[in-house]
Amino acid sequence: MNLSTKLRTDERMEPIRHRSGWQTLLYKELLRFWKVSFQTVLAPVLTSLLYLLIFSHVLESRVSVFDGRVGYTAFLIPGLVMMSVLQNAFANSSSSLIQSKITGNLIFVLLPPLSPLDLFAAYVVGAMVRGISVGLGVFLVTLWFAPIAPAHPLWALAFALLGSMILGVLGLLAGIWADKFDQLAAFQNFLIMPLTFLSGVFYSIHSLPPFWQTLSHFNPFFYMIDGFRYGFFGLSDIEPGLSLTVIAVSCGALSGLTLWVLKRGYKLRH
Repeated sequence: MNLSTKLRTDERMEPIRHRSGWQTLLYKELLRFWKVSFQTVLAPVLTSLLYLLIFSHVLESRVSVFDGRVGYTAFLIPGLVMMSVLQNAFANSSSSLIQSKITGNLIFVLLPPLSPLDLFAAYVVGAMVRGISVGLGVFLVTLWFAPIAPAHPLWALAFALLGSMILGVLGLLAGIWADKFDQLAAFQNFLIMPLTFLSGVFYSIHSLPPFWQTLSHFNPFFYMIDGFRYGFFGLSDIEPGLSLTVIAVSCGALSGLTLWVLKRGYKLRH
């Protein structure tokens, strides 16, 4: 290798050298989903758009929410945005880890001197970036159908960040637990999807019978959706401070559990 070639190589490597371990892993996580953004970002946006077109067309004149103060299409948009954030945050961290385990390249992540906190931060932040990117895409596309702006943007941002973090952590736990794609699919299909669809994305819980209203309060996803919707309309089914407290406590508990699992090396190092 001549001197000029070596200098050019060193220049390309310079940004990587100045990254810490977790930042390098995060960079890998971001590249992993961004290089196939047609599948990981555009496809979920299209799916949410189809939900909006179908449900708004069928139910716009038949469903009243918040005593008629908000149109059904406008009501639906924050729910679809948050649903996209949650589902894609989970998909990113869970699929990344299970792919590394099955292909056998997880060893290259575990060999460097990365602490459990480094691994946790890289996978979860990568999941949050993907979830919020998809959610932002859904919001921008749906503005054409109902131009809305957040009445309380900081509330909406807080719920989006905490919600994407919780699902990123859940995805990390699922990826650690699962040994094959079938197990991961079962986790998503029998836990994540039902909790998401029964969280009030497509309806207000006040339209439900009393028993189902009570049951909805045991669904942590409900607090994420309802609190995020409050950020847009200043209206919600329950007090937003309570929702924020519930998901903040849930986020802290899940994060602590995941860090403990990573420290033990469960299904990773053993």
